[in-house]
Amino acid sequence: MTYDTIVATLTEQFHSSLWPLAAHYVVLLSPIGLCAALGVLFWDVWMRYVRLKQFLGLKYTILELKLPKDTFKSPLAMETVLVSIHNTSDGSNYSQYWKGETRPWYSLEIISIEGNVKFMIWTEDRRKNNLMSALYSQYPGIEISERPDYATDYQYDPATMKVHCMEFKLNKEDAYPIKTYVDYGLDKDPKEEYKVDPLVHMIEWLGSLRPNEQAWFQFVVRAHKGEQKKPGHLWKKTDLWKDKATKIVNETLLRDAKTKVAGATPKGSTFALVPTFTKGETETVAAIERSLMKLPFDVAVRALYAAPRKSFDTPFGIGGLISSLKQFNTEHLNGFRPNGDKWTQQFDYPWQDYKNTRRNYLIKKFLKAYRRRSVFYPPYKGKTFVLNTEALATIYHLPGSVAATPGLQRVPSKKAEAPTNLPV
Repeated sequence: MTYDTIVATLTEQFHSSLWPLAAHYVVLLSPIGLCAALGVLFWDVWMRYVRLKQFLGLKYTILELKLPKDTFKSPLAMETVLVSIHNTSDGSNYSQYWKGETRPWYSLEIISIEGNVKFMIWTEDRRKNNLMSALYSQYPGIEISERPDYATDYQYDPATMKVHCMEFKLNKEDAYPIKTYVDYGLDKDPKEEYKVDPLVHMIEWLGSLRPNEQAWFQFVVRAHKGEQKKPGHLWKKTDLWKDKATKIVNETLLRDAKTKVAGATPKGSTFALVPTFTKGETETVAAIERSLMKLPFDVAVRALYAAPRKSFDTPFGIGGLISSLKQFNTEHLNGFRPNGDKWTQQFDYPWQDYKNTRRNYLIKKFLKAYRRRSVFYPPYKGKTFVLNTEALATIYHLPGSVAATPGLQRVPSKKAEAPTNLPV
């Protein structure tokens, strides 16, 4: 039998038996393959649906915190509260993928309406009792009450009102911490007259707002969970924040490996080289290591300044929003700056935004995202960064009497229970 005959015979057998058999199995298995393809394509749609259904089925509340008249607690008290709400659980697979359950998140807010400064916390109604218990345990004289949502009550009218809104991002990678209350010496609980509370600057600015002016700061937080996809791996997950922080520390310590090898002795000398670090390097490594020892949160920061068009003060309003977070910045570590790529509202030429159409659209979209406290999930999913409990307690805590702003509401007097031996 020749080679051509063998090839012709195999080809005939393939067309007569193997090809129809393969086609038969393709048709038979096509429903399974179609279901798998549709599952991949519509998985995101399904998750959006079940989560939206879950979100709409929940009740939310705004808690207003009225500070005690005399508060001598350091921000460590608020850090303890934050530790109590650090919950990385997303629920079981069933609750996640069928019921739409998600990791809980909170919105820590400081607002000023015509100079009246208020501390607010937005949360799911089912989680408020745990939060309130944590607050009462650290601030015994505090008053907590439920209030209507001020953001929902505010109605934006482009014809009469002007609004500037922004989101903030970090100057460097998340692994570098910001300047915290520990750096300001507040962890040692100094006397009130010696305290330098970095939050007081923000409160003073908020308290100086005039009639018909408003300013809001919103810190949307949830417990950070190290489940990011590891670079170069398809399925393997890791904590990129922790990995990057560890890498920075190691690179700093091994910056000049040749002079840091144990026992290395320079030529012509009888003494081994000792590793040397600058003061900035020492402080950076110490700050990062301290940051890694505390629980992390995913954080998004939003801010808004609103006033009537005739009295809108650009240097005071926009400058105040930016400068209110500058006291947490350091050159060798990290800090906050506006994220101009997200809600840019500055147009250089009139034809770039005819009749402020684009600007008004962005403002309305920002207000919707703010009201929903939507950051981690659609419809307004945004970029976040990582702050640990120490950093978060620095930018949101109940200040002591060192904050003497008249517009900052406090409980006028302490409340006490009636004596138990009163006559009936």
